[in-house]
Amino acid sequence: MESLDINSLISDLALILVLGAIATVIFKMLKQPIVLGYIVAGFLASPHFALLPSVAVEANIEFWAQIGIVVLLFSLGLEFSFKKLIDVGGSAIITALIIVLGMMSLGFVVGKFLGYGLVNSIFLGGMISMSSTTIIIKALTDLNMRQRRFVPMTLAVLIVEDLFAVVMMVILSSIAVTGKVKGDAMLESILKLSFFLIMWFTVGIFAIPTLFKRFKRYISDEQMLIIAMGLCFAMVLFSINSGFSAALGAFVMGSILAGTIEAERIERLISPVKDLFGAVFFISVGMMVNPTVMTQHWSVIALLAAVVIGGMIVFGTFGMLATGQPLRLAMESGFSLTQIGEFSFIIATLGTGLGVLDKSIYPIIVAVSVITTFTTPFFIKQAVPCYERLYKVLPKSWTRVLNGYSHDANESVSSETSSLWKSIITRYLIRMVVYSVIIIALIVLCRTYLMPLIQRWMGDGALSRLARALASLIIVAPFIVSIIMPTVKRVEQEKLVESTGTVSYVPIVVMLIISVTLSIAFVASLLQGVYPSAVAVIVSILLAMATLFVISFLPNPLRKRINLIEKRFVSNINERENRRTGHENNLVSDLHLAYMTVGHDCPFVGERLRNLDLRTRYGVNLVNIHRAGKLHPVPSGDMRIFPGDVLGVIATEDEIQRMLPLVEAQHAGGATPDYEVKFTHFAISKDSPIVGVRLEDTRLREDYGALLVAVQRGEDEYISPTLDLKFQSGDILWIVGNPKQLAALKG
Repeated sequence: MESLDINSLISDLALILVLGAIATVIFKMLKQPIVLGYIVAGFLASPHFALLPSVAVEANIEFWAQIGIVVLLFSLGLEFSFKKLIDVGGSAIITALIIVLGMMSLGFVVGKFLGYGLVNSIFLGGMISMSSTTIIIKALTDLNMRQRRFVPMTLAVLIVEDLFAVVMMVILSSIAVTGKVKGDAMLESILKLSFFLIMWFTVGIFAIPTLFKRFKRYISDEQMLIIAMGLCFAMVLFSINSGFSAALGAFVMGSILAGTIEAERIERLISPVKDLFGAVFFISVGMMVNPTVMTQHWSVIALLAAVVIGGMIVFGTFGMLATGQPLRLAMESGFSLTQIGEFSFIIATLGTGLGVLDKSIYPIIVAVSVITTFTTPFFIKQAVPCYERLYKVLPKSWTRVLNGYSHDANESVSSETSSLWKSIITRYLIRMVVYSVIIIALIVLCRTYLMPLIQRWMGDGALSRLARALASLIIVAPFIVSIIMPTVKRVEQEKLVESTGTVSYVPIVVMLIISVTLSIAFVASLLQGVYPSAVAVIVSILLAMATLFVISFLPNPLRKRINLIEKRFVSNINERENRRTGHENNLVSDLHLAYMTVGHDCPFVGERLRNLDLRTRYGVNLVNIHRAGKLHPVPSGDMRIFPGDVLGVIATEDEIQRMLPLVEAQHAGGATPDYEVKFTHFAISKDSPIVGVRLEDTRLREDYGALLVAVQRGEDEYISPTLDLKFQSGDILWIVGNPKQLAALKG
């Protein structure tokens, strides 16, 4: 076995991290994305830059970069969550689908035009189809546009694109292995992926939040970090053994954990890990930059950059219009998507690792990413001027059609009956898919492990066959019963009767027939390995009829148990949101216990609780504050509120909903502000705007963003600030705030 060269591993890591630190500080000063700093650092550490020492063993960096991809995808999964996917709705999904399919087709055509092979052209299409969430958020924050109307929809599209990117990686891996694009093979890969995703999410969402709640008091921050990373790498291993990529497993586990109440805690704990390994990954991307290749292919780089910018504008705008958005919002969204980033690098790394990607494509894609990153702010600012010019030249009939279409698409409201039936059918389809996947997985496990084990113990006689059949049926039975259980609840039937005067039983009968047919097919498939096919089908039909009879005459115990299981599953999916709003944490009457995280722009920050008078002003009762891992039950009136505190409040549902926007108010995107906050002191002159003014009337917090700690008057006299304190010339203020803003106080 080849020994590991520790010296080269440490020296290489030291070199790239030192260069990365220097480059990112410079790029931060220049107000450019840090990702570009990492890429530059990677280039400086590569053999292509001769003025500095280069890494000794590139395989060392590749090793850390692969871990970086896993941690990055795990972090993206933590920010994803199915709650967000449900919230963004069908509009974002359709828009993202139009963008991805359009850009992949465009990239494929361009790849064939440039003379690339089939697989390289498909990978090229995949690489230019994904916009960069990191770069877009940075650009919008720098331009102070995070509050614009188009931003939420654009970010929703990016969320869906992340999911499509993970699925695309699985499909691209399959294409790379076979070297061909076969419809049946691709369909098989998608079906296999769907099966494993549903199975993983079902088991994970049901089990992990439950275990977290049960053992919460025993899990410290150190243990939570170990548990989170352990679950991540366990799912990575499971994904690889199932024939998928490591990145998929990491993303899936992150998405499962995103719905738990520990999600914020896990994000906070793994943030340093993500920053470290993410930096190594982007530095490894920079090491692939070859100036010679880029010089030789400058025309290709320029062409692809133009394709990315033009294609994203066209498909992004068209996608938004297709989902009923007005023309201005559609163009603003399309113009903001004009770049590629982290997923392009990950897909390029995947193709390189599989040995199917032309070596020249990687540095070309990096160059295209750098160019489009720099041009993104320009195109975001040009969206409105382009819209205004287009609006003037478009025929009035076109603008009326576009505005009318968007109005109709957004304002149409279905009737209460249609909405109720939609909810019932959606729940039915979800139940069928989830339970079917579970049953198929159990059938495979029974036929692979349980039945052969019983056969080895008992031989191959009639008694052995009966034991195999009964043991397997006992395992599968609860889920078969769940499929056959009626979907329409009694309360829903009553609502349908109230709204229409009667209930149409046709949809109910159709759903029941489908459920019974599925159950018969599953049981027959399970028994087919034990008994002849005809016997298996007859037994399956008899069991289905018996199950229907039992459900009809003894519905309450079975239905109650299954409903409890489904309720726990739904509760686990929405656990994070329920904790925030107190939705399922009802105490007495209409009072709920909710936990809210204090944002940086919360108006309560820095205030004493006694001054806030939350009970009188907002109708809420503050029962505890969770700060830096420590719980403060029933906090005193002298305690102040700070960003990051988690407030436990008891109030009605309406009061909680009114309170949430105030408490959770954040800087745009939660970004770190560009100014510094320091504890400093200075003397005020007679020209100071606060001389002769009482502290209560100075508006230090509102106008200067400052917190006064003490006033020094004379050499040794320190005065604690009170509301009636009147400032005098020569007073020395000991104060916390932004030095630039505080300068105005000096006079």
